[in-house]
Amino acid sequence: MILSSPPAEQIVVPFDADRWKINAVESRVEDHLGRRSLYLKNGNAFVADARFADGSLEFDVAFTRSRGFVGGIWRVQDAKNVEEFYLRPHQSGNPDATQYTPVFNGVSGWQLYHGERYTVAIEHRFDEWTHMKILFAGTTAEIYVGDMAKPVLVVDDLKRSIERVEAGSVGVSSGVGAPAWFSNFSFSPEAPRLQARAPAARTPPDTTPEGTIPSWQVSDVFAERDLDGRTALGPEELTGRRWTRLETESSGLANLARLNGINPVRNTVLARKTIVSEREQIVRLDFGFSDRVRVYLNGRLLFRGADAYQSRDYRFLGSIGYFDSLWLPLAKGGNELLMAVSEDLGGWGIQAKLEDLAGITLKD
Repeated sequence: MILSSPPAEQIVVPFDADRWKINAVESRVEDHLGRRSLYLKNGNAFVADARFADGSLEFDVAFTRSRGFVGGIWRVQDAKNVEEFYLRPHQSGNPDATQYTPVFNGVSGWQLYHGERYTVAIEHRFDEWTHMKILFAGTTAEIYVGDMAKPVLVVDDLKRSIERVEAGSVGVSSGVGAPAWFSNFSFSPEAPRLQARAPAARTPPDTTPEGTIPSWQVSDVFAERDLDGRTALGPEELTGRRWTRLETESSGLANLARLNGINPVRNTVLARKTIVSEREQIVRLDFGFSDRVRVYLNGRLLFRGADAYQSRDYRFLGSIGYFDSLWLPLAKGGNELLMAVSEDLGGWGIQAKLEDLAGITLKD
């Protein structure tokens, strides 16, 4: 039997209180389904003066069948840096009816974090109030929807807490699409006792694949159009770029939004790695990217790909994975691998692994 945490003292915050920081295209306090509630569209709202690392939040939410993304946020640093769990009303009953994702610098990562560790199929209830509760401590969150005795999802690797757990605020969110209504919001800064466990049938945590590139040097952001027509990159194109080392997650994923945000013009970075080969050889590179990539080896363009949301058909999600391969003609000595990665929405990432590391050393 799965037991929820013992009840903590909840701090109630009415939505007409002046404690709220609201960042949304539309918001107002109004009556809905017999309650005073917050109408929220395309944005989020959080308690401005709340800051704690471990705790809980609870609220009721109502929504229609229309396409939308509605849920809760925690460890809020600001409007663009949060942990988030939301419901997709239009995907009721489907594997992606829900979603956990971190948001870094305004970039949500649902294309990077997909599958049974981050989503779960549930049936939504429309045009009525649904109770939600999120308990979080350390790198784990238990998420409850409707049934407060059993979580619908246990996230055991909160992505914003890989290096350190950051204290932050709590609140609610409603993404692009249909609005939602929220009522009965409360929170507790008391660390919950997490007792639930992930389903036994779920796959174990990610293990790093053999040959994974474990870190990248990542450049500052620039305009994707700067690479148009460029089949080669020389030292002059790299001069003046600022570089930051970014370690990959256990899956091999480098979430580039950890370092930078994007805007409609500046949406591209270079991810750089030096491959030192003891001899001249050809080695297969398996990789994944989101949303678009150009791959250069020793300054020469070898590959260009596009996996943006709906870029192939209306059902194409652009989820990242080791779905592409190319064969690298390595020279003896140092070889510079450059991946220019461009992002629109849904997750900005790169991951790569070499088929065989015999006679190969990876350097920053």
